[in-house]
Amino acid sequence: MRRYPSLLIGTVAVSTLAAMSLSFAAFAAPSSRVAINGSVPPWAASASFQGTTDATAPVAFRIYLGWRDSAGAEALARAVSTPGNSQYGQFLTPAQFRQQFAPSQSDVTAVQQWLRSSGFTVDYTPTNNHYVAAEGTVGQANAAFATTLGTYSYQDMLLPAPESQLSVPATLPNISGIIGLDGSTELVHTNRVGIDATPSGAFVNANPTSDYFGEKRVASTPTLDGTVLPTIPDYSFAPHGYIPAQIRGAYGTQSAVMGGNAGQGVSVAIIDAYASPTILDDANTYATTHGDPKFAANQFTQVAAPGTFKMPQNRAQSPQGWYGEETLDVEAVHAMAPGANVVYVSAPNNYQDLDAALNHVVDRKLATIVTNSYGFSSEALPMGFIKPLYDTMVQAAATGIGVYFSSGDSGDETGGTGNLTTATADWPASSPWVTAVGGTSLAVGSTNNYLFETGWETARAPLGANGKWGTTTYLYGSGGGTSRLFAQPDYQTNVVPPSISQIRGGPAMRTVPDVSALGDPNTGMLVGQTQTFPDGTVKYSEYRIGGTSLSSPLFAGLMALVEQKAGHAIGFANPLLYSKSGSAAFLDIVQPTQTVNDTAVARADFRNWVDASLGYRYSLRYLGYDNTLSIKAAVGYDAVTGIGTPNGSTFLSLLSGH
Repeated sequence: MRRYPSLLIGTVAVSTLAAMSLSFAAFAAPSSRVAINGSVPPWAASASFQGTTDATAPVAFRIYLGWRDSAGAEALARAVSTPGNSQYGQFLTPAQFRQQFAPSQSDVTAVQQWLRSSGFTVDYTPTNNHYVAAEGTVGQANAAFATTLGTYSYQDMLLPAPESQLSVPATLPNISGIIGLDGSTELVHTNRVGIDATPSGAFVNANPTSDYFGEKRVASTPTLDGTVLPTIPDYSFAPHGYIPAQIRGAYGTQSAVMGGNAGQGVSVAIIDAYASPTILDDANTYATTHGDPKFAANQFTQVAAPGTFKMPQNRAQSPQGWYGEETLDVEAVHAMAPGANVVYVSAPNNYQDLDAALNHVVDRKLATIVTNSYGFSSEALPMGFIKPLYDTMVQAAATGIGVYFSSGDSGDETGGTGNLTTATADWPASSPWVTAVGGTSLAVGSTNNYLFETGWETARAPLGANGKWGTTTYLYGSGGGTSRLFAQPDYQTNVVPPSISQIRGGPAMRTVPDVSALGDPNTGMLVGQTQTFPDGTVKYSEYRIGGTSLSSPLFAGLMALVEQKAGHAIGFANPLLYSKSGSAAFLDIVQPTQTVNDTAVARADFRNWVDASLGYRYSLRYLGYDNTLSIKAAVGYDAVTGIGTPNGSTFLSLLSGH
């Protein structure tokens, strides 16, 4: 059972991370060195030490430098993002931000020279001077940072971590963090669920399924293998997976899209690891199959972020596992905004390069909307990992870029796919500079109409040998909760109730999610992907999937419609979104109120996830099941769905100002 070390549980909340950064490198170590406080990852306290890492093993890392006048950068980012402020919408260009806030060239040169003198190869520094990337050996790292890198067993992985805090010469400029010398980034995961196994190849949905919510019910639809399911209550079979027109219809944007407000002129960036070799063909096949236009020439581009490392393949996740994530993200954005440009930015691994990919998108301003469908289960990471990403998000806000992250797929992390003993929000969704997108269960009717929505929290009851539904247990759901690191931002004041923001006592803290959209894989989206089947054939096929990995790109696509209608970039959207909280722009998602027949869906799955050769398994998937969680859907703001889901043309009009 994973647990929090006392290091994080005892962290005292502060008003900004700029203040927190004082604890990173605030005291002198022996021999005129400065220790990078917090550089030993919190998870190492509960990991099993396996021994000292081989000194000849390769190591790659990035040394991050903080912004000059970090407080000033945050103040400006806040001003240009807040409606009613005289500076609202007056975003800096990337060049202007670099001129005002980027580390000086002399500071960068000092770090580069020290690294070279320590035997490292200096690889890359981005134009905003945010970091210096270097490579060398473990032995060189041990000597340069006055520590010893060890190997630890944690969550069935062997991960590196320093046995003592890193330190650097006191003559170097202020270092905000170092990423790559510990294995924290191996803990990143996609917020994508729905495939209840982790197959190396294909996944196929088993029938019966419904074309729309409630179409086929257990009382009137026989199973294909003759299994008799309980018919009281008369539950619906799970939808086959909604297609774009159904989701746009339910959220009330179909007429806007068909009328030309389809995101034209807006660029949405998607950041993932690796890159599917069939993504453009798959996305175009999917779009045309379901009545949407395929990508026009130059409407879809793939970019490999510079400054990333060609390290050995991640031990935890394979490239093929991320191909499905890219497919979902690209097809979901295109579904909601078929006119928007999509820029896919890939890192060569998910080991330690997603941070560099995000910095590249922001510093080059490749898009005004960025959607990210990955995260960490909790905030239990080294402070030196959190601060650099935080700074990148500040630059994004200051330059008119909205950064969206999925809020997680394990509820409050205490049950189901989560395995923590203490409720927590996830990082990076918990950053006050991120729009965190939670998930819902969505019921779409026969005319693509909105029937109802619940907060996505799913419980599973398997069909027993006695022909009855078995014990109900929580499975997965929309991530949410209260941060332990970040104080409540101004935009959440008077919106988030103290019962959530002050759930642990003390000052009000940042809570997530901010908004929500379809996420439940049991009412999820149909996607199309080239897959490898057990007989060796490779072909395009479609399957239902979900997770807040779906919610974030769907919402990002909706914001592309808002930006086109507004005629300008929205940038960091939270102050604007919260200013419309409680208005008709949002549908307030509360506890389920639908009839008992619609509180769950029946689901059939192939035992081998591909075909009926090994038979079927059946289960009920309960909607809005939050019985065991500390987060619950409720009237007004809640930590499952935030301030709600988009309400069609009213959402577009109120947010765009037109």
